[in-house]
Amino acid sequence: MSNLTININSNLIASNKNKSIKLLTFDIDKLTLALPILHVQKVIKYNPVHGSGLSYVNLVHLEDKDIAVVDLYKKIFKINLPEAIQTQGYFIISQEIAEEPLGILISQPPALIDVPTTQVRLIPDSYRHADTLAIASHVTVIPQANGSDRTIFILDLAKLI
Repeated sequence: MSNLTININSNLIASNKNKSIKLLTFDIDKLTLALPILHVQKVIKYNPVHGSGLSYVNLVHLEDKDIAVVDLYKKIFKINLPEAIQTQGYFIISQEIAEEPLGILISQPPALIDVPTTQVRLIPDSYRHADTLAIASHVTVIPQANGSDRTIFILDLAKLI
């Protein structure tokens, strides 16, 4: 695989063999997505976004810089966020992966979880090319207290834009 972020995610998981990896998880509709905590700079409260509204990428003004913000709801489901979410929530600000940080708009506070690296699997290229979740590089399934399983897709930051 030649994708930089897939390699970064894979190297991060491989370097923690027989250990766990900390994931910042968040829900986008019925999907649970995550970023390795080492790829996250900070989580902040919502600020107004600016853009044409035609794309899933907008801008947010933070302190002394502008950051591109990805609306995953629009990217994945091809529809606008519900009105209530458009004016509240949080931004996950990533570390600089491709020379600049990236923001992800989420409606609820994210959760931090530990996942054994033995439970994290690379998503096959055939799935990534055929599904709207081409933005994910790895997947894990976590058993829940109620007996069900929770599937978590780990994002490939380079695929978000």
